[in-house]
Amino acid sequence: MVALALDIGQTRIGIAASDSAGRVAMPVKVLPADEVLAHARSFRMVLEDYEPDVLVCGRPRTLAGEDGPQAERVVSQARSIAERCELPLELVDERLSSSEAKRILREQGLSERQMRGKVDMIAASLFLQAWLDARTRKDDDRE
Repeated sequence: MVALALDIGQTRIGIAASDSAGRVAMPVKVLPADEVLAHARSFRMVLEDYEPDVLVCGRPRTLAGEDGPQAERVVSQARSIAERCELPLELVDERLSSSEAKRILREQGLSERQMRGKVDMIAASLFLQAWLDARTRKDDDRE
């Protein structure tokens, strides 16, 4: 089962994908939000390359666990993308994924400017990995 994750921002959308076993998340790329929302060729190529079975999108939450100010827009866009791709949609808490992604990139010596295009796909891979790990734990608990 391949999962494709989207970290939906106003300007950019970070994309990550799982391996075919659904165990490991990998950053893929960042595309302009307009291209993903319009189902442009660049996004269709990602869909063709990874052939996902499920779309996993980050849901912006506050530290208190409530929907953040961007949540309504992001959830609406996620549903629209999933519908257009004919994929089931899973919404996951993306709290702190961007700050964790920045921390990881800073540790690799990247400047704020160098990070700009990478943070969103790293954040997508972080919340996708958490989602994959939770699924694995559920499967292990059933056995």
